[in-house]
Amino acid sequence: MSDLAAFFRMLGALWVLVRADALAPRSLDPYLPPMGRLLARILRLFAGPQARRGREGERLAVALERLGPVAIKLGQLLSTRADIFGQVFADDLARLKDQLEPFPMEVAYAEVSNSLGRPAGGLFSEFHPPVGAASLAQAHPARLADGRKVAVKVLRPGIEHRIRADIRALNLAARFAERMGPEARRLEPRAATATVARSLELELDLRLEAAGASELGEVMARDPYMRAPEVIWDGVGKRVLTLAWAEGVPLSDPLALEQEGLDRPALATQLTRAFLAQALDHGVFHADLHEGNLFAAAPDRLMAVDYGIVGRLGPPERRYLAEILWGFLERDYLRVSRVHFEAGYVPAHHSVEAFAQAIRAVGEPIFGHTAQQVSMGRILGQLFEITALFDMRLRPELVLLQKTMVTVEGVARRIDPDHDLWAAADPVVRRWITRELSPPARIRRLAEEGLTVLEGLARHARSEPVSHALHRDTPERGSRFLWFAFGAAVAGMAFAIAAFVRLH
Repeated sequence: MSDLAAFFRMLGALWVLVRADALAPRSLDPYLPPMGRLLARILRLFAGPQARRGREGERLAVALERLGPVAIKLGQLLSTRADIFGQVFADDLARLKDQLEPFPMEVAYAEVSNSLGRPAGGLFSEFHPPVGAASLAQAHPARLADGRKVAVKVLRPGIEHRIRADIRALNLAARFAERMGPEARRLEPRAATATVARSLELELDLRLEAAGASELGEVMARDPYMRAPEVIWDGVGKRVLTLAWAEGVPLSDPLALEQEGLDRPALATQLTRAFLAQALDHGVFHADLHEGNLFAAAPDRLMAVDYGIVGRLGPPERRYLAEILWGFLERDYLRVSRVHFEAGYVPAHHSVEAFAQAIRAVGEPIFGHTAQQVSMGRILGQLFEITALFDMRLRPELVLLQKTMVTVEGVARRIDPDHDLWAAADPVVRRWITRELSPPARIRRLAEEGLTVLEGLARHARSEPVSHALHRDTPERGSRFLWFAFGAAVAGMAFAIAAFVRLH
């Protein structure tokens, strides 16, 4: 797909949104600057007849469905934030989660056989019409030959071509956005788009999703918060995925939260803790936790499906996240500020104390209030202003984490409008801090770093014999000798500390 084709695809998408009056609806006017409001009024002059049909959320849902999978993903994210956009708007977008138009069952059944390389009847004794159709795939109830009930996920025909065309147009839009000025460049649109594009490309191979479900299933089994269905590996192919049938009712079903015996506050707490435990303790998390992918059963059991997007955090990012959350829990804003500077999230030329003051202005109004008393739209607006004031740039490696945190909080508040995110996070974050930042943990980490230095020196020594390095008549002889002596000292210290830690 050429840049010219991508350009016309981008213009086409904008035109669809303008005609539906979904690009800049009137409800956004209070949040726009004067020039933005003027531009919005001009765009509304081009709205079509469909702009007068239904509510804003309904019009946007129809427009996003027409625009395809990438746009639908955006709509799914917006639908989780009733606290920002309003309950009616969120409900109107909820149909984008798993209520799209399905493709014929006969096509799906043939695709199963093609992808698995054998007749579908050899694996499934029953294969039923789809119970949910999403942007990339649809799910069919089925039974294995041994009688077990399973869910069979099948990719939509031609979806790979559609996704790649959308990504090309998205990349072009990001390049245009970067030319709009410093404020747009600060948001790193091209880097953010690349992260989203990569995650979508991985979703197009269901063998990778099966591996993600298996890995996260093992991670989830270590905590009581959430479960993953078993992968039926005999039913896995590039375009087909078979999982054990998920227990419970999908949260996208209005009746899910009306189940007898359901403890809604406990369920919301389980969701928040499940996400944080995955991200902090294991560095791998389900990165698409909207209601269509979550099944609930009384009293507070959660099961997640759809592992096409898996987020990962390295040890430094996990530590930064834990320390920032811990700082907010303790209302230690100076600590939160220092972590931001240490991580490089805030440029070094700014004041640590001034940034702590700005964070306090965001954090203090939250404490002591229920979720219904806190305006998330106002808080997000204030945070955005702070990021601009302190020249903070979007971190592409954290895009999936931030997107999932926003989704999880939105879903948790839909489950329980009084959900206290900080109270739910406290035990998970406290556990991580106690384990990773206690004196024994610091000593253990020092020992590991010492062993790493020793291993590096050993590799260097293997590349050049020590006797040659020490007796060769060059200016480097003395420095090499010192490096080996230092390595021996570090090794001795590391082993001594490691022994001490094991004994205590």
